[in-house]
Amino acid sequence: MLPTATQTVELAYRSYGVAEGSPLLILHGLLGSSGNWHTLASKAFGLHFRVFTLDLRGHGRSPHAHPIDYPTMAADVLAFMDAQGLKQAHVLGHSMGGKVAMELALGVPERIDRLVVVDIAPRAYEARHRIILDALQAIDPARYDSRRAIDEALAAYVPEAPIRQFLLKNLQFDSAARRYTWQMDLEGLSRYYDRINAAIENGRQFTGPVLFVKGARSDYLTTKDLPHIRRLFPHARLVTIPKAGHWVHADAPEAFAREVLAFLTESAG
Repeated sequence: MLPTATQTVELAYRSYGVAEGSPLLILHGLLGSSGNWHTLASKAFGLHFRVFTLDLRGHGRSPHAHPIDYPTMAADVLAFMDAQGLKQAHVLGHSMGGKVAMELALGVPERIDRLVVVDIAPRAYEARHRIILDALQAIDPARYDSRRAIDEALAAYVPEAPIRQFLLKNLQFDSAARRYTWQMDLEGLSRYYDRINAAIENGRQFTGPVLFVKGARSDYLTTKDLPHIRRLFPHARLVTIPKAGHWVHADAPEAFAREVLAFLTESAG
């Protein structure tokens, strides 16, 4: 069961696409936001569906609220569906958002039409992002007068430019205080990081159609995960996108959109 509505928060979101289309909810990964999905939501999925890209709690423009765990985040998404009058929807989630999507499907299977999980399995993971959370906490953006200066400071901890570019999307300028701040709930995400790495509970099943999408260069999702996946999602299938890493939708957007749309539009056949 998901937590009660009294524990949920009202999620910020962006909407795209055709008003008469079937609803599609998109859930971002750790330290991401709804804006990460703007191009695909507007230029690919929005041509077929009524798309909502959500900011999960502690991310983007959504409230900073605790706890940050999968049952609570899934309850937030369910409350969003209720507020929008969505009796059922397709749900697509990447990484952490994929675990939220799985938790939602297992908790309220009658509310989910088709499920797409991007480069994550339902198992527990090691704390591979702790170094990034520690780096972000080590930098006080208010001390710097430009995004470039913050990027240079972050480079001492995170040398990979593409990862820094992704992280710096969380940077915002407070015009009243005339300083930069992190938009995400950095303290909360660090505090609840063990729960973000936790497995999705066993003992439940979602028997609807599920597509797992793996990046060929990523080790987040492997064929060894398939037995666990199929215990929870007996009709799951797996596709691999060549030349893509963990951020499959950014590395190979056309191939990713093609596979996802083929899967989602099967329901109309």
